[in-house]
Amino acid sequence: MEKNYQTYFRHLLTFGMASAALSCSNTRFLKEGQMLYTGAEVKIENDTLPKREKKDLQSALEANLTPKPNSSFLGLRPKLYFYNIAKEPKKEKGFNYWLKYKVGEKPVLLGDVDREFNKDIIENYSENKGYFNARATYDTISKNRKAKVIYTVKPGARYLISEVKFQKDSSLVNQEIRNTSDRTLLKTGNPFDLDVIKSERERIDNRLKERGFYYFHPDNIIVQADSTVSKNHKVELNVKLKDNTPDLSTEQFSIDKVIVFPNYNLQDVKKGKYHVPMNADSLQQYQHNDIYVIDPEHKFKPKIFDRALYFKTGDLYNRTNHNLTLNRLISLGVFKFVKNEFIVSDSLQHKFDAYYLLTPRQLQSLRLETLGRTNSANYAGSEVNLNWTHRNFFRGAEQFKASVYGAFDFQIGGPENAKNIFRTGATAQLSIPRIVAPFRFNSSSAFVPRTNISLGYEFQNRTEYYSLNTFTGSFGYVWKENARKEHDLKILDITYVSPANITPLYEEKAAKNDAMRRVVERQLIFGPIYSYTYTNTMLPKANTFYYKGTLDLAGNLTGLLTGANVKKDKEKSIFGVPFSQFAKIENDFRFYHKFSEKTSLATRAIAGIAYPYGNSEHIPFSRQFFSGGSNSVRAFRARTLGPGSFDPRTIEEGYYFDQSGDVKLELNAEYRANLYKFLNVAVFADAGNVWLINEDTARPGAKFSKDFLSEIAVGAGVGLRLDFSILILRLDLAMPLRVPYYEKGDRWAFDRINFGDSNWRKDNLILNIAIGYPF
Repeated sequence: MEKNYQTYFRHLLTFGMASAALSCSNTRFLKEGQMLYTGAEVKIENDTLPKREKKDLQSALEANLTPKPNSSFLGLRPKLYFYNIAKEPKKEKGFNYWLKYKVGEKPVLLGDVDREFNKDIIENYSENKGYFNARATYDTISKNRKAKVIYTVKPGARYLISEVKFQKDSSLVNQEIRNTSDRTLLKTGNPFDLDVIKSERERIDNRLKERGFYYFHPDNIIVQADSTVSKNHKVELNVKLKDNTPDLSTEQFSIDKVIVFPNYNLQDVKKGKYHVPMNADSLQQYQHNDIYVIDPEHKFKPKIFDRALYFKTGDLYNRTNHNLTLNRLISLGVFKFVKNEFIVSDSLQHKFDAYYLLTPRQLQSLRLETLGRTNSANYAGSEVNLNWTHRNFFRGAEQFKASVYGAFDFQIGGPENAKNIFRTGATAQLSIPRIVAPFRFNSSSAFVPRTNISLGYEFQNRTEYYSLNTFTGSFGYVWKENARKEHDLKILDITYVSPANITPLYEEKAAKNDAMRRVVERQLIFGPIYSYTYTNTMLPKANTFYYKGTLDLAGNLTGLLTGANVKKDKEKSIFGVPFSQFAKIENDFRFYHKFSEKTSLATRAIAGIAYPYGNSEHIPFSRQFFSGGSNSVRAFRARTLGPGSFDPRTIEEGYYFDQSGDVKLELNAEYRANLYKFLNVAVFADAGNVWLINEDTARPGAKFSKDFLSEIAVGAGVGLRLDFSILILRLDLAMPLRVPYYEKGDRWAFDRINFGDSNWRKDNLILNIAIGYPF
């Protein structure tokens, strides 16, 4: 025990000496008369303030002081040290420039601190928070060429709101303001707070914008504070219009004419092609219902603007419909820029014309995309797409997209007979910007709902073993409640899988294995699929989320109508192919935490289950879950993991691949950091497996049971990501830490790690080469 204390003391002494040395080494770079600024402290002298209120005020005041001192870690300033030791670079590039100005941090000196300015900030902030008689002083403390500033503030008592009054007169604008008073943010008994007052002005403005007051502005409102009418530190607030408020701001406007320019561009404006405002006579030839569409070349069908525009002649202006219209025009996907102008047409009747100036995008485009994908129903890996898009296919903002693609899951290491996977195919999709259905569908969302019709073909090749031809088709709808929530309902999704090029080697092995034989069976799958996606990853927040839930119901109605029951020898077929009947649900949840602009943590959890019944005893291979691969548990090759604790080495010649399951659990965590410009690094850990719903005598341990936690595989590794803007090339090196098919109680593989053994490296180090992030 004494030895431990001595060791601890030596470490502490060593750290202290190193800290002192590094700290002193920064000050020796200072010039004569300079002092290193180490920060500021605010002291509050008031014995009547509650402790929590005093602490909050102190934190807020310190946060407003400038400048901030050099960043430190455990009392050290390593960034400042790197700045000091690096030579002044001759050019704005190279190692010295990177070390001094990218890694390093310029010293913050006492001379950089405007103490009078900070004193004024403290007093003004305190006044704005209701401490009306706040006074501040400051003192500078220096030692060993370092200096800090102590600010002392005497805030006095905080003033509370005694009463809130709204101006009373007969004007329409003041009546509307008074009508909003029941939702005021200014509450009797609350502290006076200038930020709340500003928010109240914004609230009133937002309300008036919904009631036709287009030209109103928050600055037209003044909130007068009177502390003389009450005692005991109380203040009365009077909310009123400013005396110099423009007459236009007090008028309630309605829509006169709605005029759309769907081919607007600045070059034509310079040539005098467009005339805004337009006179009534020149508009008549362009009238469609209540909208004037100025489109002499007839590039767009006028009816698309009936659905997108929320303003009609005679409507009272409101901001909600204003923004809704702009967002829906943008979400049509055919316009690059959307501009809106309101021009007064009748000042006596308070009417204006609404002009929409729309600049179309390039209607046709050819684009090369690189993607990293994970999908339980398809191969996981990387994909390259060549897309041709037409954004106005039938002149109604319909988007037609045709693409050809090639994809791969390429890994180096692990069992040699686990062959790589290659895919190629083509798809065509027509996306119509409305719900095509026998019923009327109204959406108040800012996003235009879409009807999607798609066809596709894919050729999958498992090298040296077999190929699969997959034909797909679907009809369904996509709609968004808002920017975060999206619904995708495929009314009918059809998949037909036909095997080809089955090698004699595979046929020989499949003859002894039912699971392998089902891989190359013909499959007919049809039914509805619904998915719901929620994400806020587009927001500039430290913590963001992504969730996607998918429900796949295949052959349910057909199975019910035909009385299909494979267990009672009542298997039904369509065109000679038994159709699949099952229910499947999958959940994909992701959480991202941003430590800084250059470092983040990404995590993912996947849970899914598929249950066959009726016409199916097993889930079709193309709809099963798989684990392992470049976007899954990266320490195991694609589709080689599971099911359960089944040991694939027991199969003849160690046949590892295409292990599928009906249940899937997976967890992933990845720390990401930027090293230099395009070079990023990651440290990751993956865990997961798949299991079967039913017992398989040929694969003992494959069924999902209460012991599933003991059958979780674990892997970890490091990765490099080369971000070239047009694509992200990913290199992930992983190794297994826990192998589920080892003997129970001996599945952790830490004691087997041997980097010096070439055979161990060959069997356990897996290099994943992929495009894009894994999640």
